[in-house]
Amino acid sequence: MKVVVIGGSGHIGTYLVPMLVKANHQVIMVSRGQSEPYIRDWAWEKAEQVSLDRSKDPDFSGKIAKMNADVVIDLICFKLDEVKEMVEALKGTDLSHYLYCSTIWTHGRAETIPADPNGEKHPMDEYGRQKYESEKYLKHEYRVNHFPATMISPGQICGPGWSIISPLGYGDDTVFQMIAEGKELCLPNLGMETLHPVHGEDVAQMFVDAMNHRSQALGENFHAVSEDALTLYGYAMAMYRFFKKEPQITFLSWDKWCEHIGNEKQSTISYYHLARSGYYSIENAKRLIEYKPRYTSVQVVEASVQSYIDRGVLAVK
Repeated sequence: MKVVVIGGSGHIGTYLVPMLVKANHQVIMVSRGQSEPYIRDWAWEKAEQVSLDRSKDPDFSGKIAKMNADVVIDLICFKLDEVKEMVEALKGTDLSHYLYCSTIWTHGRAETIPADPNGEKHPMDEYGRQKYESEKYLKHEYRVNHFPATMISPGQICGPGWSIISPLGYGDDTVFQMIAEGKELCLPNLGMETLHPVHGEDVAQMFVDAMNHRSQALGENFHAVSEDALTLYGYAMAMYRFFKKEPQITFLSWDKWCEHIGNEKQSTISYYHLARSGYYSIENAKRLIEYKPRYTSVQVVEASVQSYIDRGVLAVK
């Protein structure tokens, strides 16, 4: 099949494009041309690469439609208006499947867990609201107009090559350096808030699984996460074990912890991650498209931190 991957050189595309090439698909990778994939693979040479910028090209969706692909995988669509433009442009083409990358940020505070990917959601910020409105629009288009949409919602994407969310709920590589040196780590509240990481490879595999089980995937939303969520405490403990250090963990109430961090931007990012404290169900993905994440949550973060060491981001004796 001819498959167009929009935003194919990032976290997910690094793994997805080679998977599709090796499955003998004709792959067109669309990006702004500003970044390289995190992991090199011979399969990249077999993919056609097209430079387009959604934010600057008013005919972006039209140009995608003219490629007349069987499958369009849209990894970088963040606004409802962009989704509507793309859907309208793709109608009347040979499209058989549109796979939209959403996010677990469509969920707000959890009332019950694990959260249902197809349940009602209450986003906490504009990014989550735009994604949720896009999900609802795509489901309506599938039900009413038979537009062949599937939605996939990744958790906190991890893996070699980029910075990940730390046990404090924000991205800061020095947190891992502190743990590697056996220093004390102060967690907010009781450390029971959760993160739900996923390896970029597992997210890519879910897109492939959804393609391979198209009939079951149409109209569905799937959480692309690992099998298990991690508490901040569990995450911190896993990192102390990884570096073979005696755990040095303390706790502060939220207000005092924010004072302790002393960085409003970081504490705000942490708040939005931790207020959700989600555990996101993959039951429908396992049942309908045979999704089997390769990495547990601990294995995901261990692989990411090992990459830090290999790249010299962390100084480890």
